[in-house]
Amino acid sequence: MTAPSVQPLLEARDLVVAYDRKVVVDGVDLELPEGSFTVILGPNASGKSTVLRALARVLRPERGQVLLDGRELRDYGARELARRMGLLPQDAVAPEGMRVADLVSRGRHPHRAALQHWTRADDDATREALAATGTAELSERYVDQLSGGQRQRVWIALLLAQRAPVMLLDEPTTFLDIAHQFELLDLLRALHRDGKTVVAVLHDLNQAARYADRLVLMRDGRIAATGSPRELITPERIAEVFGIDALVLDDPVTGTPMVVRR
Repeated sequence: MTAPSVQPLLEARDLVVAYDRKVVVDGVDLELPEGSFTVILGPNASGKSTVLRALARVLRPERGQVLLDGRELRDYGARELARRMGLLPQDAVAPEGMRVADLVSRGRHPHRAALQHWTRADDDATREALAATGTAELSERYVDQLSGGQRQRVWIALLLAQRAPVMLLDEPTTFLDIAHQFELLDLLRALHRDGKTVVAVLHDLNQAARYADRLVLMRDGRIAATGSPRELITPERIAEVFGIDALVLDDPVTGTPMVVRR
């Protein structure tokens, strides 16, 4: 007997996205299982951030479908979609003079009707999000006074307060120093282990191999390959996608594939 097929949580079918009539994502088919930690990788201008924005309904495709729980994304209302999926864009900016607790509390908006009073559930969700991201002690600070690493944790706290089971993050480690990059990725791995479905665009192959359980490699607006880090991080695949002559070794700490340029 064959095992029954499993419906992917988030799926793109024949996805085509264009900017000013120039196609930048061309015919992408992608399945993202529930409970996975997926990293999208590729050279600059390969279409990885564009795919993520289309998955989040920030961009409207020229052709194709995006489905969440088997239902087309365009059929979701804005609040309903926000209860299912949260996005951290590259250029997230808080309003000037906003305190951390106030920003994180905005994650509760999809759960509240117009003019509805703040509830105990809202308070609990905000407090738990601050605690989970280690930002409770920052709650009265102004967001624009924080370091880059602190701000990224605060934005993730907002996503947690939103309590959406799917988290999409577009290059969340950009502009962070190496210590804060690993701190952020450790947090995302912990959230994944707690049941979140995490999809992130990253640039660093070794970080992706260490933290993700699935990789999506893109080149020239198309998907070159999908699979586990062990399956995809090979000298041949790295040469094909990134044009790099590389060795692939075992990371001495984690045992995951580690890319070293020759």
